[in-house]
Amino acid sequence: MVSRSYSNLLDLAGGELPSPPAFSRMTVQFPRIMTVSGIVSDTDDDPSGSVSSGLSSPSIPHDRLIIVANQLPIRAHQKTFSDGSNRWDFSLDENSLLLQLKDGLGPGPGIGPKNGSGPGPKTGSNGPGITNGPGNGPGITNGPGNGPGPDGMEVIYVGCLKEEIHPSEQDEVSQILLEKFKCVPTFFPPGLYTRFYHGFCKQQLWPLFHYMLPLSPDLGGRFNRSLWQAYVSVNKIFADRIMEVINPEDDFVWIHDYHLMALPTFLRKRFNRVKLGFFLHSPFPSSEIYKTLPVREEILRALLNSDLIGFHTFDYARHFLSCCSRMLGISYESKRGYISLEYYGRTVSIKILPVGIHMKRLQTVLNLPETELKVSELIKQFKDQGKTMLLGVDDMDIFKGISLKFLAMEQLLIQHPEWQGKLVLVQIANPARGNGNDVKEVKAETYSTVKRINELFRKPGYEPIILIDQPLKFYERVAYYVVAECCLVTAVRDGMNLMPYEYIISRQGNDKLDKVLGLEPSMSKKSMLVVSEFIGCSPSLSGAIRVNPWDIDSVADAMDCALELSEPEKQLRHEKHYRYVSTHDVGYWARSFMQDLKRTCIDHVRKRSWGIGFGLSFRVVALDPNFQKLSMERIVSAYKQTTRRAILLDYDGTLMPQSSIDKSPSSKTVEMLNTLCRDKNNMVFVVSARSRNMLSEWFASCEKLGLAAEHGCFLRLKRDEEWETCVQVEDSGWKQNAHPIMTLYTETTDGSMIETKDTSMVWSYEDADPDFGSCQAKELLDHLESVLANEPVTVKREKSCVEIKPQGVSKGLVVKRLLANMHERGTTPDFVLCIGDDRSDEDMFEVITSSVASDKCIAPNAEVFACTVGNKPSKAKYYLDDTVEIARMMQGLALVSEKPC
Repeated sequence: MVSRSYSNLLDLAGGELPSPPAFSRMTVQFPRIMTVSGIVSDTDDDPSGSVSSGLSSPSIPHDRLIIVANQLPIRAHQKTFSDGSNRWDFSLDENSLLLQLKDGLGPGPGIGPKNGSGPGPKTGSNGPGITNGPGNGPGITNGPGNGPGPDGMEVIYVGCLKEEIHPSEQDEVSQILLEKFKCVPTFFPPGLYTRFYHGFCKQQLWPLFHYMLPLSPDLGGRFNRSLWQAYVSVNKIFADRIMEVINPEDDFVWIHDYHLMALPTFLRKRFNRVKLGFFLHSPFPSSEIYKTLPVREEILRALLNSDLIGFHTFDYARHFLSCCSRMLGISYESKRGYISLEYYGRTVSIKILPVGIHMKRLQTVLNLPETELKVSELIKQFKDQGKTMLLGVDDMDIFKGISLKFLAMEQLLIQHPEWQGKLVLVQIANPARGNGNDVKEVKAETYSTVKRINELFRKPGYEPIILIDQPLKFYERVAYYVVAECCLVTAVRDGMNLMPYEYIISRQGNDKLDKVLGLEPSMSKKSMLVVSEFIGCSPSLSGAIRVNPWDIDSVADAMDCALELSEPEKQLRHEKHYRYVSTHDVGYWARSFMQDLKRTCIDHVRKRSWGIGFGLSFRVVALDPNFQKLSMERIVSAYKQTTRRAILLDYDGTLMPQSSIDKSPSSKTVEMLNTLCRDKNNMVFVVSARSRNMLSEWFASCEKLGLAAEHGCFLRLKRDEEWETCVQVEDSGWKQNAHPIMTLYTETTDGSMIETKDTSMVWSYEDADPDFGSCQAKELLDHLESVLANEPVTVKREKSCVEIKPQGVSKGLVVKRLLANMHERGTTPDFVLCIGDDRSDEDMFEVITSSVASDKCIAPNAEVFACTVGNKPSKAKYYLDDTVEIARMMQGLALVSEKPC
């Protein structure tokens, strides 16, 4: 059943939303195929999971990357000429992270000379490409200057322009941006972008991801389904735009930030094998916060349609993984240093690496004469007046903690009056990115706090806080970095914040700035940082003084400590930070992300894939070529044509759903087993980890059903026969040592329990908190292994449990014995069906596979079906999705036995 969360969005997700007319009129040709103008053929029906066989996309000689983000790295402004014509002027935005990361991927239109030698005329009459003539079309002054080199990665950008373009100009602007900058702009119907960006993104996602719960209409944004529909619509339009330029078999796609979290689903729906990365530049909240979002599962599933998901810190990644575990039941594993999840046969990798700064650009700015001049002015303003400058650079929003920083400054001046008249806090306040009531409140509080503190400590020629709320040029901001003795970041929650990195590099300076500052060339540089614990860059700055911004007294003490530290200590901290920041720049970040993306996508071609699900629940099933879903028609046909059949069934998770509270078999299950057992050609066995007493009770009405209990320790061929002991079990004195330990973990883990069997013991945490239970299970496993190291037992961790069982016991031994028994009786099976769901069942699959390979105990050309439950890595060749499909298949076989042809 389709959930109500996206029942109204099926049209959007299915591709029926019409794209703006400008999309279908682009004339620049990329190596791709369209079936209808602006619409790419859907590939859901293609069993290969790639572009349908009737279409082809020529390969390209080098890798190509499509970078997708809300904003293009383009500046645009309109000029009015004397003839009354308006002209668009475009240039690269050198502050854009998307543009800066390009330099880490090889040659291309990255940050370079403003007046380059890009293609296209610089002068002309009425066509695009001019601003210095009387033409009347959109124009451009700055070309990219350098194209992709033979060894570089070609980059195409897809995103929005900050300025609104009239529909009549959209086609021409698209053509210009594509030819000159390799940028593909997205355009939207009137009002849609406002509801998407200022509505859902800024009122609902952004506050929630920064830990603000919508407890009232004024605190955060209450969920609004129409805004959510706008969010999905915009993501769909982005997907349509990408379809116009993508080479689906060759290109990589890298999506950025929370604005486009639904986009991976739309792209994966179009091209099942698309090579897709996503990086979240904001925090990801804990599961308790995130689960309040009504569309929580839709967004999680959309993100899981990526191949690689990147986060700035382990905390953000851990929160995401916890949400996947708690809400989707998907666990993760760490293997050889890489964290990954298995999602319907696809491997989704997790990348944890904070973004860096563009070193070359910052060093270029440090060498500018304007920077040198500004530094000289600031030295005269502060240092020459006997004043020490502290610096803060923040956006004017509710999460940056600007007022908390001012209160800490006030507390410092009260506690240390010797700093009054000498210490100045310069706060550069960048414009807020939103425009809600919270921004107005922050501004009002900021101005009033500054006014009150300045009035309290003002002296002739001195104000303790200087608030700069006008936009500064980058070189001016860098000059403040160079002069500041300490940098303060007191955000209460922030995704990354690169300002401390910029400060460190600026304090390293260069020879010219050293002269201006009066430093000797041989002198070591120094810098001090006071940073909030709640910002993304904090873990990577181990030499910074970390603070809780809500604790005003501790922040004030940290500020005083930063100023009073010895010079050698400041130098050591600076050197440590400089080594990290200079080697982990934005290029390193981009290269590392792309390396992991290529590694994750390397087996795309090898696997078979197809899409399932509706709307935003769409996902792709990916299978190894030798691993396939068990077909009902195939097994029924084989069942009819064979006469010596061995049917081996696990119980929990196979015949009985793991989620079921009542674990006893239903009457339908018992009747189905009896029907199969009555067929003289069948030998049917239930191979379970359950105790023999429990199995005897549950299957008391099954006269001919064989049972194997406790992983095969005990075996009974028929109801009226005695239980046999398959493995010689040593003394069980080890239970006296194990039971107190398991009891301790049971008492400290709510929802866990102990099950004691004849030869084994199980600690189950199926009803406990999944994260805590998993953590406790790992500790218990280590504890038991050390205590029972000299005992003849094996301690294993299975699905939601830790089990102690005798050494040498496995379900594989049961299968060996049963097949050998049939062979000795002259009834070597020509049909084998074995079904199980967890690790213990893999032993059965392994024995069956080896028996087929060696032609032992199984007839030549026998029909063999080793089947696991769920699409996951397994030694079985087949799979079925769940216990419902297994029950349906077994009922079908029982029907054949009941009515033989």
